[in-house]
Amino acid sequence: MKIIDLPDDKKELFCLCLEDWSAEARESGPKRRQWLDRCQARCGLRAKLALDDNGVEGGMIQYGPIEHSCVDGTGLHFVYCIHVHGHRQGRGDFRKHGMGKALLAAAEEDARQLGAKGMAAWGVWLPFWMKTSWFKKHGYRAADRQGIAQLVWKPFADDAQPPRWFPKVSRLPEPVPGKVNVTAFSSGWCLASNLVYERAKRAAAEFGDQVVFREIDTSERSAVADWGVSDAVLVDGKNLQKGPPPSYKSIHKAIAKRVARL
Repeated sequence: MKIIDLPDDKKELFCLCLEDWSAEARESGPKRRQWLDRCQARCGLRAKLALDDNGVEGGMIQYGPIEHSCVDGTGLHFVYCIHVHGHRQGRGDFRKHGMGKALLAAAEEDARQLGAKGMAAWGVWLPFWMKTSWFKKHGYRAADRQGIAQLVWKPFADDAQPPRWFPKVSRLPEPVPGKVNVTAFSSGWCLASNLVYERAKRAAAEFGDQVVFREIDTSERSAVADWGVSDAVLVDGKNLQKGPPPSYKSIHKAIAKRVARL
């Protein structure tokens, strides 16, 4: 196994979360690549790949200064996501070979060398993707919780301060009367969230002027702090995503129900 910095010729693969075989990954659109290029140039974003003994990319991690993330904190680096390809399709299943552990260790060492006082990450306490229990096995401890999402962290220095979620707020943009209002908070960093955004935008367009689609750009930390949310798609204030990305059909159905009530 080998851990390398993300080369330019692998950025497209990285932005597809190593799932270049997947039609769903490509359906997520260009937002993730735009976010990657901007944050590498302006925000100190770091990215690494894990290669197996044959040089095949099996895992990835992205992290950077928490001051440019969707999380409240200072002096830390923040892991946006760590992902090991676990599908039989495409390059195959690389789980249970230590790639995730090696990626996290490499990111931590890099963050230390850059002067970070600790490493923060997010996960879910339920037993699926980005499990907080996995981070805790590697020395992380709980810092904050918001629904099923939990912040964890590992301090490198005695004066390190734990991260916090930005508080959620109840306000939304003023709705347009007589219309179904679809509001998309979009940061661009997450492929799954981008997929929901693209599907919602496409579905909203099917209803013409009966539906107003508004995007709120949360790629800047100040916007996350202002609205209290990083990524979400709401139909008349109701969040569509509470788990895996909903299908285009289910999003279209949710909008159609609201249109029928106009």
